[in-house]
Amino acid sequence: MIKLCIFLISIMVFSSCSLKENVNIQGNEKAFVNEDTYILFALRAEQVYDNKSAADLFTTLYERSDKQEYLYRSLENDLMARENEKLIKRVDALQKEKIFDFRLLRYKVIALFELSRLDEAIKLSVLLASKTKKSKDYLLTSDIYIKRQEFDLAVKYLESAYTKEHNEKILDKMVIILYVNLGRKKEAIAHLETHSRMIGFSKLIYLRLIAFYSNDNNITGLLTTHLRLYEFNKSSKVAKRIIKIYTYKQDYMGLTNFLEKSKSNDEVLLQLYSSLKYYDKAYVLASKLYSKTLNIDYLGQSAIYEYESAQNKVSKVLLQSVITKLEKVVKVNNQTIYLNYLGYILIDHTVDVKKGMMYIDRVLALYPKSAFYLDSKAWGYYKLGKCKKADRLIKEVAQMKGGDSLEVKLHIKKINECLKNIKR
Repeated sequence: MIKLCIFLISIMVFSSCSLKENVNIQGNEKAFVNEDTYILFALRAEQVYDNKSAADLFTTLYERSDKQEYLYRSLENDLMARENEKLIKRVDALQKEKIFDFRLLRYKVIALFELSRLDEAIKLSVLLASKTKKSKDYLLTSDIYIKRQEFDLAVKYLESAYTKEHNEKILDKMVIILYVNLGRKKEAIAHLETHSRMIGFSKLIYLRLIAFYSNDNNITGLLTTHLRLYEFNKSSKVAKRIIKIYTYKQDYMGLTNFLEKSKSNDEVLLQLYSSLKYYDKAYVLASKLYSKTLNIDYLGQSAIYEYESAQNKVSKVLLQSVITKLEKVVKVNNQTIYLNYLGYILIDHTVDVKKGMMYIDRVLALYPKSAFYLDSKAWGYYKLGKCKKADRLIKEVAQMKGGDSLEVKLHIKKINECLKNIKR
């Protein structure tokens, strides 16, 4: 219905139009009275995807004005309408009348390609590319070679196109062929790495590198690429991937350096500090996290790391600070690590042994068979001078898993000395 309306109106309007009125028309001047009306109808035809009608209208505009842009627009609409045979005939006729026109030749190559007349298309396309040396003609030639599955030649023309403008999409197309179709994996990756360093950052290039390195199980390449990607895209998603790769590699020093510089995940960094025994750094970070979040767990951790990082562990100022923090924590947090730590400090430093054992008993109510916590209680008995009780308990601990630790052995030695003193 739309097509019919267009043509009916066109006939009504155009039937009264005269032939070309001025042969010396400038590009921005009207060639005949109703030129604008024709243009409006042609553009409307394109808008509603009636490319056949648009092609006819632009052809009329060209014939009446002799403006080349109308001819090109007409042929483009022929391509859109898949009128490929018609376009080829038109271009052949025009080539006989006109000087060699690269643009017309390009339209013909595309039409031949669409018709799968690849032998004719490639012959013409190679000629076109050799004459124009334009990126788009190299790309057109590469597309035909790809369809012919002549991938080496396709890459050759893609390289020529890429050299012209260093377009990342052209490069991506080329490296996929190298990697997938030709199996030249190292070459494909080398092209991507060179582009990323010489031309600059491109998310597309980095994602392709990640895909290739992942497929090759190249963990080092994967990590390096993610680190470079993070420099330009500091997202938590990329940071999480980097953390996973470092962890997989068991490169905890590298992960620590990354987290310190990026500040992307202080919780993971705190765990690393603890496992690597960087207690001074752990204390500072845990205190910072507590101030920031008021999460009582961070206060408990800061107390532990404060004690572990101290050079003088018998300092009254230190012990008061650590005990005060831990007492605040255990009022709201019943985690055994804080209860045991508080109890053990009170016992070991003879601050308040009975109170310390009270905290240990709270832990043992939850884990009555734990060698770690039973050892703390045995040590409490020792500090109270109840060496026989301490001896009975520490002997049980020695038979348990974890009962051969250095600390347990030290406690056994001290308790035995206490028993000897009692006998004397």
